[in-house]
Amino acid sequence: MKVKLFFLCTLALSFVGCHFTETMVLNPDGSGTISVEANMNEMMAFGGAGMADSMFVKMDTIIYMKKFLEEKKDSIAKLPASEQQKLKKMEKFNLHIKMDTENSEMIYDISTNFKNISEANDIVNGIEQIDKMMPNDPNSETKKEDTPEVFGVNYTFDKGIFKRDAYIKNEKLHQQEVDSLQQAEAFMASSDYTLKYTFPRKIKKVSTPDAVISEDKKSLTLQRPFLDYYKNPDVLDLEVVLEK
Repeated sequence: MKVKLFFLCTLALSFVGCHFTETMVLNPDGSGTISVEANMNEMMAFGGAGMADSMFVKMDTIIYMKKFLEEKKDSIAKLPASEQQKLKKMEKFNLHIKMDTENSEMIYDISTNFKNISEANDIVNGIEQIDKMMPNDPNSETKKEDTPEVFGVNYTFDKGIFKRDAYIKNEKLHQQEVDSLQQAEAFMASSDYTLKYTFPRKIKKVSTPDAVISEDKKSLTLQRPFLDYYKNPDVLDLEVVLEK
């Protein structure tokens, strides 16, 4: 995912830890829910202290993207067809924003329900599109419309086997972004990316030895340093075989 307004850009500018959590619950029929949360409480407590001193913000709101896109339909109609298609895929997503500067709290969460796990593949695109939809700059859509996607994630669930495969879509742009983060690496060491998955049946086998499996064997947790994941998304690739 790109260094976007709510997520990676905030992380890079704050120079303190940001914790990403990707949560998925799979149902027996292959439907389920997926969310990606960015917890920036640490940034608010340290890097965001200046903002907290100068202004007080308290909000807890959910943006329903289908409604939001409808409100922006005139602007969206001016975008190239390819960009309109990307935004169309966001209709099922909801964005939860919780911010309390007085108590050093800042959390963003993008989530969706899916009937088939292939629909979850669009969550990375959803995160990348959020910045384009913010109304701060009326020309932002035009400026960013041709920016290529950097990452992709492919989820599959077939015959009791779940797979998560993250990959780089644009090698050149990815390397540019990795290079741009080098100066901040020492400050971002505490940032991490965690997977939390729950399955409809017990886990028989998992491809990653250090994944933590729950007592009921239906859930797992896997964590990696965020920079490791950003540099090489394969570190969070996963294959889970369920019991029959």
